[in-house]
Amino acid sequence: MVVPAGRLAEVFVEVADTLVDTFDMFEFLGLVTRRTAEIVQSEAAGLCLADGDGRLQFMAASNETTELLELFQVQADEGPCQDAFHSGAAVVNADLAEAGDRWPGFAPRAVASGYRSVHAMPLRLRGSTVGALNLFNHDTGRLSPEDVHVVQALADVATIGLLQERALRRAEVLSEQLQSALDSRIVIEQAKGAVAQLHSVSIDEAFQLMRGYARRNRTRLSDVAQAVVDDPTRLPSLGPR
Repeated sequence: MVVPAGRLAEVFVEVADTLVDTFDMFEFLGLVTRRTAEIVQSEAAGLCLADGDGRLQFMAASNETTELLELFQVQADEGPCQDAFHSGAAVVNADLAEAGDRWPGFAPRAVASGYRSVHAMPLRLRGSTVGALNLFNHDTGRLSPEDVHVVQALADVATIGLLQERALRRAEVLSEQLQSALDSRIVIEQAKGAVAQLHSVSIDEAFQLMRGYARRNRTRLSDVAQAVVDDPTRLPSLGPR
């Protein structure tokens, strides 16, 4: 597909607009996954980053099913995200029904979840690869070279965002930021479960409620999650309207 130039420009401006003093890594990565899936019309997207030991860790996904697949890739140490990260090269137009030999654990799980094709782009900058971005489709439709270029460009922008300013020249600061983001993700996962139970909504709806509350109140998503974990009844306006 050909992405309209105007919409593509809007997405890049939106992503760049998050690179400010109040930079929220988790929200930034979530935005990258959602917008990447949108502009190439993929059903879902997920993103993993390397921790201080060089092992991929799940960071963001556009829906709950993709989150589970990304977590499985991390735990099983196999899948397109792992391949793109370790090789530094994109995995494009992989037919999951035919990928059993390549990913014996991951491919059947992805097919069982309703996906037929997958793509993975490395998050890299000047030879340094810090993670990978996955795209999942319900059919075996192929990404064109132009689409691959657009997705890789978004992955590159995400990498620049992660390595910006304080972390760009100091690897130890990057490691601290990534570890902090991993810790925040754990709190956010706990908060999603608490909100879902308290308000009788799905996990995906719970996340949307938290994200909407954070935006309306101009606060960090991780801070909202911590408040929920501390006391699920503390934010009554967080529930469905």
